[in-house]
Amino acid sequence: MLDATTRSGGTATASSEAAATELTVPVTAPANFAVRCTRVLRSPWSRLSLLLVLLAAAAASVLLFEPHKLLANGWPPQVGGPVALVVFAVAYGVITVAFVPRPLLNLAAGALFGSELGIAAAMVGTVLGAGIAFALGRMLGQDALRPLLRGRLLKAADNQFSKHGFRSMLAVRLFPGVPFWAANYAAAVSRMGYFPFLLATALGSIPNIAAYVVAGARASSPTSPVFLIAVAAIALPALAGAVVAWRKRHHLRRR
Repeated sequence: MLDATTRSGGTATASSEAAATELTVPVTAPANFAVRCTRVLRSPWSRLSLLLVLLAAAAASVLLFEPHKLLANGWPPQVGGPVALVVFAVAYGVITVAFVPRPLLNLAAGALFGSELGIAAAMVGTVLGAGIAFALGRMLGQDALRPLLRGRLLKAADNQFSKHGFRSMLAVRLFPGVPFWAANYAAAVSRMGYFPFLLATALGSIPNIAAYVVAGARASSPTSPVFLIAVAAIALPALAGAVVAWRKRHHLRRR
């Protein structure tokens, strides 16, 4: 009797465990699938792919809207006053993430708003665009790209940005030669801090922005002293930046 009871109890226990197992399989399978999908989406290469897709979409939208027509056609007449400044600054920041040349936008700021307001709008747009690009590069691209920094020049640039972030970025902004978007994403991949990056961008971009905005504001009188000084202020830093970059590259090759 005891053996029969024990056997029946054991059979009941085994059947209940089997039933519990059958019940838990459909529940845990979707959970495991969700966990795997989450891991894939959070992987460095998935995030880098997302960054590339976002940048490609932004570049395609800029090509579609053709912002260079802003210089030829002017600002939409229904937008004016402080609203126009805010809209221009935000649009400036967003489309610089999509590789639109900033000199074009700085000239447009001067032509549309004059020297003082144009400089303010271009400065806000520059810092905004740099901040967006830095945040995207840091969140979506840093983990995937840092292991690829194996060349001597790449390691030297990364070391410079990581250890001397503010000073290095200030030099890059003062002496134009490195494209704006390239400097943003290079800084994002490095270990540079967010605040030193933005501060160096704001301070280092002032001379270049002022020169282009003033040139755009005085474009109707190309023989005026102010316009000629602005053009000289554009050309001389570019030449100095090319010389410094050549000497730095020559020095790294000798080492």
